[in-house]
Amino acid sequence: MAKRPHKAKDAPFPSKDEILRFIAETPGLVGKREIARAFHVHGDRRLELKKLLREMTNEGLLNKGFKRSVHQAEDLPRVMVAEVVGRDHEGHAIVRPDKWPPKEKPPVILLKETPKTAALGIGDRALVRTEKLSHGLYDATILRRLETAAPVFLGQFTLAEGEGRLLPVDKKLRIVYRVSEEHVGGAKPGDLVVAEEIRGRGRLGARPARVKEVLGSLNAPKAISLIAIHAHGIPTEFNPDALVEAKRAKPASPDGREDLRAIPLITIDPEDARDHDDAVWAEPDDDPKNPGGWHAIVAIADVAHYVRPGSALDREAWRRGNSAYFPDRVVPMLPEALSADLCSLLPGEDRAVLAAHLWFAADGRKIRHRFSRAMMRSAANLTYEAVQAAVDGRGSDEATALLDPVLRPLYAAFAAIDKARAERGPLDLDMPERKIRLAEDGRVLDIRERERLEAHRLIENFMIAANVAAAETLEERRELCMYRVHDEPAGDKVEALRDFLTSLDVHLARGQVLKPQVFNRVLERVRGGPHEHVVNEVVLRTQSQAVYSHENIGHFGLALRRYAHFTSPIRRYADVLVHRALISALRLGDGGLGAEDRERFADTGEHISATERRAMLAERESTDRYLAAFLADKVGAEFAGRISGVARFGLFIKLEESGADGLVPLSSLRGDYYHLDEARHRLQGEASGRIYRIGDPVSVRVREANPVSGGLLLELLEDPLSDKKLKIARRGQLKAQRHPKRRR
Repeated sequence: MAKRPHKAKDAPFPSKDEILRFIAETPGLVGKREIARAFHVHGDRRLELKKLLREMTNEGLLNKGFKRSVHQAEDLPRVMVAEVVGRDHEGHAIVRPDKWPPKEKPPVILLKETPKTAALGIGDRALVRTEKLSHGLYDATILRRLETAAPVFLGQFTLAEGEGRLLPVDKKLRIVYRVSEEHVGGAKPGDLVVAEEIRGRGRLGARPARVKEVLGSLNAPKAISLIAIHAHGIPTEFNPDALVEAKRAKPASPDGREDLRAIPLITIDPEDARDHDDAVWAEPDDDPKNPGGWHAIVAIADVAHYVRPGSALDREAWRRGNSAYFPDRVVPMLPEALSADLCSLLPGEDRAVLAAHLWFAADGRKIRHRFSRAMMRSAANLTYEAVQAAVDGRGSDEATALLDPVLRPLYAAFAAIDKARAERGPLDLDMPERKIRLAEDGRVLDIRERERLEAHRLIENFMIAANVAAAETLEERRELCMYRVHDEPAGDKVEALRDFLTSLDVHLARGQVLKPQVFNRVLERVRGGPHEHVVNEVVLRTQSQAVYSHENIGHFGLALRRYAHFTSPIRRYADVLVHRALISALRLGDGGLGAEDRERFADTGEHISATERRAMLAERESTDRYLAAFLADKVGAEFAGRISGVARFGLFIKLEESGADGLVPLSSLRGDYYHLDEARHRLQGEASGRIYRIGDPVSVRVREANPVSGGLLLELLEDPLSDKKLKIARRGQLKAQRHPKRRR
C-alpha cells in the first residue's frame, strides 16, 4: 500500500510532484476524490485542486483514465479499455489501448491467460487492469468483456439497383453489405474502401455499412497489393521525425575504420533488387598452416551507424520489424534515403560496413573469423543470372571482366564451403518458387518458376557462414544475441507424417534421433517418382516455424547449434540488433546496444517474429490475388494440377503452370459421400471407395476467379467412376450392410 500523507488539521496544499508521487505509489484507480482524501483537501480548496489537476493535464503531466481517474502521462491507466489486435506465435492475445493514436507507438501489453482470455477474438474489447512492468511494458488482467466493436473491413464498392454495395475482400466473409447514400463517403464503383458495419440499424436483407476511407480504384496499378497491406495493418507512412533524421544523415567517415576500398568486393542480387546490403569476396589463404584454404570477406551495410537506439528511425524500424515485398512494390523498413542510398552498397561509392573476415580449411570447415568496422567501395552490382552466365562462359562484358579476379575465387571457396554443408546435412526440401511479372499498368504478363542457380547457393553459403560467426562471437563474449531459432518438429506431427508415408510404402523408422538427414533420406527415396511433390509438401508442413528469440535452441533445419541473422540489416530489425550487439561486444565504437534494447530484448524477439509472419501472410495473399487476376479472363479454361490439400469441404488444387491455388468444393464431387482421412491426407468415397489423395495429378476447369478476394473456384474434369459403376458400388455396399457376416 502507498504511504498516505500524515493527517493534519491544516495540511499544506499538495504540490504537483507530491500528486505525481501519490499516483505512482497508489494501487488501483486514482481520481480527484482519492487525492483530496489523501491530502485532506476540503471545501473550497477542492475547486483549487480541480484547477491544479486540469493544469497538470494541459501540461502533459497527467492523462485522463477510466471513470474520471487520472494517471501519469507516460503510464497507462490502471483500469482501461483494451482491444485485441492479434495473437503471438503461441496463441496469446496481443492487446493495445482502445482508440490508440495510429501514428504513435503503442505500449507492449501482455494479457494474462484466464478462461476469459480464450474467448476473445481479434477486434474484441475488454476492460482490463494494468500493471507496469517496465517502460512501455505492462501486464493486463481482464475484468470483463465489453460489447464487440462494429467490424471494420476492406471491400470493393459497387452499385446495384441504385444503391451502394460492398463486397469484402476477405474470402471468409461471404457477405454483401448495402451502403445508403449518406454513408457512401465519396466512393465510386470499383473503389477499394475501408468500411464499418452499422449495428442495430438493419432491415431484412443485406447488412448496412458505412465507408470510412476510400483507398482508390481497384483497377489502378498496385491496388492488389494495397489490399493485403491494409488488411494486415502494415505501416506505409513513415513517422515525419524518422524521415527528417534519414534526410539529415551524412556519409560515414573512414576514420577509425578498416580500409577495404582496394578489395574488389561485389554485390550479387536479384535483377529487381532496390537495396544492396551485402557484398562478398574471396582469395586463397596465404597461411602455410592452412593449405588449400580460403579467406573470404562478407561485408554488410553498417545500418547501426545511422539507426541509433532510441531515435525516431529506430522506433520506426522496430514498429515495422522488417520490409515487406510484393510483386509490384516494397514496403521498406527504413526510408529510401538510407535503404536505397547511404546504406546501399552502390558501385563506386564509399560505404560504411561491418565486415566479417572468414577463414576456411580446404574441406570447408570455418577455422576462425573476426569482425571489423570498415569502409568499402563495391566493384560491381551483378545479378545472379549475370554471374552464372559469366561462370558458364556466356557472360556480359562487366561480369566477364570480373571472372578471373573475383568470380572464380568466389566459386572455388564456395565449392569448399559446400562440402562442409553437405557433411552437416541441413534439410534439403525442393519447393519451387514462382515470379510474377507485371506490366506498367499492373496487369500480370506472365508467371514463371524462379530458376535455381548455383549463384544463389553461393551467396546463401557465404551468408550462413557469416551469420554463424556473428552468433558464435556474441556467445563467446557473453553478449545478448537475437538468435534465429528453429525447433525440431513436434512428435505428433512426425507420427502423422510416418502414417502418411506408410500409405505410400515409404518407411520412416521409429526410435532414431531426429535430425534433418532423417527427412533428407525420405526425400531422396521419392525423388523423381510420382510422390516427390506431395512428400516435399508434407515434410515441409511437419516442420516447426522459425522465430527470433534471445534464448538459443539451435536451428534444426540448417543443422546448426547456433545461428543469428546478421546479413540483411536494411530489411530486418533482428540484424540491426545483432550489429549493435557486435559493436558493444567488440567495442567497435558508437551505435551499440542501448538500455532500451536490453530492457525489451525478449519482447522484441516476439514482436519481430509477429511482424515477419504478418509480412509473409500479406505477401502470400497479394500473390493469390495477382494469380486470380491472371486467371480471371481464363474462366472455362482447363489446366493440369495436383491436389495440394484435403479438407472436409473439398480439395485444394495447385495449378502446375502458374502455381495458383484453388478449391474444388466437396459438393461438386458427384455421386458419393466422402470421408476425410487426416492421417493419410485423403478423401475416400463411402460407396465407391474412390480416393482423392494429396499429391495426385488432376485436370481441372476454372469456374470462378476473383481478384478482390484472391479466391479461385475449380471443378474436376475427370471422374473415373461412371454412373453405372457408382450404382454397382452402392449395391455392393448395401448388400454388405444387410449381410455383414455372410460367408462366401
